[in-house]
Amino acid sequence: MAVKIRLARRGRKKLARYDVVVTDARSPRDGKFIEKIGTYDPLTVPATINLNDEKAFDWLMKGAQPSDTVKAMLSYRGVMLKKHLQIGVVKGAISQEQADAKFAEWKKTKEEKIQSKRDNVSKAKQDSAKARREAEVKVKEARAEAIRKKAEAAKAAATAAEAPAAEVAPEAAAPAPAEEAQA
Repeated sequence: MAVKIRLARRGRKKLARYDVVVTDARSPRDGKFIEKIGTYDPLTVPATINLNDEKAFDWLMKGAQPSDTVKAMLSYRGVMLKKHLQIGVVKGAISQEQADAKFAEWKKTKEEKIQSKRDNVSKAKQDSAKARREAEVKVKEARAEAIRKKAEAAKAAATAAEAPAAEVAPEAAAPAPAEEAQA
């Protein structure tokens, strides 16, 4: 029986989530499986991988073959490196302590990289939100300025309309007293 470690699709249309399963190679994608060893959500940034590394390592050491996507996920999590180091220990190339030290060092640098990526993503998100807010403020200020100018123009027009009417009335009133003075 050929055993594979592969993905089984879950979730609804356009919102796929996957289970990482150990299964017989002949079973269908979403069919019967031997064991579920984790989940994978590709829609988050970075993608969320919840994986039981020990079970995955055990199955790899027993001879299970990962699919291409799962192999990439296992490499990302360090399971493939751990397998490689363990094979070196079995062959006598390195000691178990050296293998553990190499793996711990790799794991530490990988966690730092992952954390920096998360920080960069959150910073980019905050920067884009700040830029959107600033753009909205500029648009709001431009609209307020346009409304203020329009109100000033209307007020000036109303004042200009009242001013000629006020000027005509005093002129008409001024000659009348002069005529009275002549009479």
